[in-house]
Amino acid sequence: MKALVTGAAGFIGSTLSAALVDRGIDVIGVDCFTDYYSRDVKEDNLARLRQHPKFTFVEAALQTADLESLLDGVTVVYHLAAQAGVRKSWGDDFRIYTTNNVDATQRLLEAVKDRPLSRFVYASSSSVYGDIAAIPMREDVRLQPVSPYGVTKLAAEHLCHLYHDNFSVPAVSLRYFTVYGPRQRPDMGFHRFIRAALTGGAITLFGDGQQTRDFTYVGDAVAATMAAGDRGTPGAVYNIGGGNRVSIAEVLDLIGQLTGRPLDIRRQSSEKGDMRDTFADTTRARTDLGFSPAHTLQSGLAAEVEWLSRLLAVPRR
Repeated sequence: MKALVTGAAGFIGSTLSAALVDRGIDVIGVDCFTDYYSRDVKEDNLARLRQHPKFTFVEAALQTADLESLLDGVTVVYHLAAQAGVRKSWGDDFRIYTTNNVDATQRLLEAVKDRPLSRFVYASSSSVYGDIAAIPMREDVRLQPVSPYGVTKLAAEHLCHLYHDNFSVPAVSLRYFTVYGPRQRPDMGFHRFIRAALTGGAITLFGDGQQTRDFTYVGDAVAATMAAGDRGTPGAVYNIGGGNRVSIAEVLDLIGQLTGRPLDIRRQSSEKGDMRDTFADTTRARTDLGFSPAHTLQSGLAAEVEWLSRLLAVPRR
């Protein structure tokens, strides 16, 4: 078996790549190092992978890459490459999102449509739901994203569906719900909160803190992604959530307990595009993929606190 992982230098992509090579699978990792956050962070994600004999890295953008070469001998594609972030997707930056999230996906789908893949796994997002979906969110409800980012993730989902229906591409889409854990991107909430707690910095909290999220530990998200590559139903969409719907205020309390440090919280108004609540109905993923999250929010947060403490060389209290 040989897999292509796009976005292989990212948070989930590098964790997935490591899990695949540990299983004995040959992995071609591709990433273009967008400037959404520091390249140094992504290079750190790749450091051990680059030494693994089962891993080959290619720096390239999917819009211009030699896809024929990248796909040579590949039987499973894990398409995680995307321009991340809800708040930056407004205004002129929207063009970056359409290029990296929609155009790149369409070009990759075109390249695989005549190849004998076993699966094409696309990493979508809970951002496709918006605020009208009932809680818990089911895959078959009406979708109405409230951010430009969510619009591009949904557009790419639709492309996967089109290529499955018209060209039999065995596409499976996974809607990740707020993934966290070691290697989490520096712009994401848990990373920012924990870093501030460990270093004595201020925490910026958007909104009243009562907004809720379904948080998914990265190891559980990766296990679901690999299961989708093994036995996901072509044409299907799956929610991947951790089963931990809690408020941001509760998260901050838990971070304070885990770090043993007081939190300096500065409140600001809610940002446009931020969903009020998310919570995944994972019945379909449990049935088809055998998905069963192994981490509680406390154990997952403890792992991220430990990782960031080492990264920042901050002694634990």
